[in-house]
Amino acid sequence: MGIPVKLDIFDGPLDLLLHLIEKNKIDIFDIPIVDITEQYIEIITHMEKKDMDIMSEFLVMAATLLKIKSKMLLPVKENANGEEVDPRVELVERLLEYKTYKYASLELKDLQVDAAKQFFRQKSLPEGIESYKEEIDIGKLLSDITLNKLQMIFNSVIKKQIDKIDPVRSNFGQIKRETVSLKERIHYIEQYAIAHGKFNFRAILEDNIGKTMVIVTFLGILELMKAGKLKIEQENIFDDIWITSAI
Repeated sequence: MGIPVKLDIFDGPLDLLLHLIEKNKIDIFDIPIVDITEQYIEIITHMEKKDMDIMSEFLVMAATLLKIKSKMLLPVKENANGEEVDPRVELVERLLEYKTYKYASLELKDLQVDAAKQFFRQKSLPEGIESYKEEIDIGKLLSDITLNKLQMIFNSVIKKQIDKIDPVRSNFGQIKRETVSLKERIHYIEQYAIAHGKFNFRAILEDNIGKTMVIVTFLGILELMKAGKLKIEQENIFDDIWITSAI
């Protein structure tokens, strides 16, 4: 059965793909390429074919999806480091980049709408007053300046700078930003779940793990729950959270 869809609700093939991913609640890092390709082709076959330039973009993406689909049926290739090469990587990167720009454009649009509601008062100063510039006599201004006064001004400026320094925070060491990849963490959790079957949340956190890694681990578990790969249970409040693999 066909799905009636108007072309003008999508800004392009990436927008259509993103719509399908969000509609089906799919993990963007693990796209079921077969299902998505079928849904994508189902939709574009029912689009109005008035603008062939626009339709060609959707057809190119359809060809790309079919190419990825065919690659996934072949034996997995490995790169120079011996790691498996996922044919979906380039598509995922394009989708993430598009999603970033899409939501950024929505934020800018909201700012534009808010800016349109602001009004500014027109200039009301008489032309003579607006163009008036007071002449400054440098000699008169500096006539009573002595070395002692300059020293006092200098000491005052230095003191203000010192007063701005926080005596506690200024002694802290340099804070280094932790680099954590959500994609890599999700892959680690998947492998951990396959190996252990059932485990609690504390068990998956290594020793001396940083706060950022704890947060990313939690987000990764939520993504895998949404994708139906993990099940979570907790009998009572404050009890350990038990995680069961559904992979």
